[in-house]
Amino acid sequence: MNATSSMGIATVRPCFRLLLGGSGKAAGALSKYPFLFSKCSRIRPMASSAGVRRRSVVPARAVAGARSMGTSAESAVGREKAFDRIYKEGLAGKPIVIDRVEPEIHQQPGPPPAAEKEEQEELAPPTKETEEEKEAWRLLRKSVVNYCGSPVGTVAADDPMTGGQMLNYDQVFIRDFVPSALAFLLKGETEIVKNFLLYTLQLQSWEKTVDCYSPGQGLMPASFKVRTIPSSDENEAYEVLDPDFGESAIGRVAPVDSGLWWIILLRAYGKISGDYALQERVDVQTGIRLILNLCLTDGFDMFPTLLVTDGSCMIDRRMGIHGHPLEIQSLFYSALRCSREMITSNEGSKNLIVAINNRLSALSFHIREYYWVDMKKINEIYRYKTEEYSSDAANKFNIYPEQIPSWLVNWFPDRGGYLIGNVQPAHMDFRFFSLGNLWAIASSLTTPWQAEGILNLIDDKWDDLVGNMPLKICYPAFEFDEWRIITGSDPKNTPWSYHNGGSWPTLLWQFTLACIKMGRPELARKAVAVAEKRLSKDKWPEYYDTRTGRFIGKQSRLFQTWTIAGYLTSKLLLEKPELASILTCEEDLELLEGCSCSLKKSARTKCSRPSSKSQVLI
Repeated sequence: MNATSSMGIATVRPCFRLLLGGSGKAAGALSKYPFLFSKCSRIRPMASSAGVRRRSVVPARAVAGARSMGTSAESAVGREKAFDRIYKEGLAGKPIVIDRVEPEIHQQPGPPPAAEKEEQEELAPPTKETEEEKEAWRLLRKSVVNYCGSPVGTVAADDPMTGGQMLNYDQVFIRDFVPSALAFLLKGETEIVKNFLLYTLQLQSWEKTVDCYSPGQGLMPASFKVRTIPSSDENEAYEVLDPDFGESAIGRVAPVDSGLWWIILLRAYGKISGDYALQERVDVQTGIRLILNLCLTDGFDMFPTLLVTDGSCMIDRRMGIHGHPLEIQSLFYSALRCSREMITSNEGSKNLIVAINNRLSALSFHIREYYWVDMKKINEIYRYKTEEYSSDAANKFNIYPEQIPSWLVNWFPDRGGYLIGNVQPAHMDFRFFSLGNLWAIASSLTTPWQAEGILNLIDDKWDDLVGNMPLKICYPAFEFDEWRIITGSDPKNTPWSYHNGGSWPTLLWQFTLACIKMGRPELARKAVAVAEKRLSKDKWPEYYDTRTGRFIGKQSRLFQTWTIAGYLTSKLLLEKPELASILTCEEDLELLEGCSCSLKKSARTKCSRPSSKSQVLI
């Protein structure tokens, strides 16, 4: 398992994708490859002081010329640096892993300064809670997962009605934990979020291999599970973190959004807790860069959007969203904005910051110009000319007007608009996807008037998009032959169920965030009131079925954690709406002034921005 780099330095190549099929196999793997997993003794817990080495990692080696890729925070105890990886720059600027040191996550922090105490007191919600809120908090705390005696996340669901058939709902998902983390942060409880950020960072794939199904460097796992491994000593057992990069998931699709959510949560943790030192740690800085390098890698694509496969985000089954789905683009834009704030500015990060700014500029223009539809834009598409060969072509993606679906003609309101689900050559997905539109508002991927238009659309089409339970994951659903062809006759994604037009209460917190940002909290309160009528009585289901969300999903898990956490986060944000501003990004007009086209001398390159910037900046 050891390899020698081109510079002659021995490096450790751990394989995080080894599956633990049973206790016997796990124990054998652990004894044979002791550095594969993070582990701790359940009988003899590891010491809590900073810098204590695990029994599961290779001892540190002094390496001449090794340097950190960023600044590191000094430990509160002694002068040991608080990072869990030491990096040496190899060929093409890629880091070579030399060693890992136990992160400072078990150390109890000292008393905060007076200013921080006042800030934490301001974050504390009112003591009066409804019965629904009390139940939700009890269930959320019950879902907490502990590792080495410390909280590290929440399980996806704790449904006692499954008869032990939990599948992967007993794991901690990065995506699912975000509303739980925000609920804890807004409540003033930061330890679980800090632990989650650091432990998931240790699970990040940081060694690129050529083996089949190996995760790319920088990929964050979709989820992880705490497993207990028996030791040869009968009186001792170990807890290990077993990550899943998609190799066990249905469809075997790697999660594109996990790393993006991790960056977004990292920024939220710093802003709410005031613990900006965590962002400055060298391991955290390197983790951010690895995620960005994975996302910003040049490929064959011509567009600034992120090209992904079907099922690589919240909609993790075949639903025809492959290519450039809006949800990924909104999260990608938000992660870039957050990263730009957190990356330590130095000589080594200069090129990365330039690349981030260029991508933000191109991505914001691309989404605002080509994904936005309102009545004016629909009429333009309806009259498109096709087969245009020119840099001045109005129909740049060769969209055929016949692609405008019949449901849209009768459904589209006179006021408002939205960002469509996907744009590719000769293809526009006109479905309304809630998460992508709501997060585009929160991250300022849309212009202010576009954001207002999206909320106007939701308000106007309330019965379709909210109905009896907020909020439709997408509208409308695939039906009949379209459902059979596009979903592969997926029995879980039948029309108006699950990802195919189902209603997901967890989207409530993102709707609340968008409404507060645009100064329309009354819409969010209206949606929360709708949800409160049923969530507790229905035992907090994962999703609802039918066109208006009247029935509990036919395969829906009960006591779904992100349903519970989404409700709590919405309530906390509505109680203190000023806190919403620290979770969002404001419009950055400087991004629209920069354009990489101006750097190119080719006569064939002609930017379309000047002709349309007046419309985009309205």
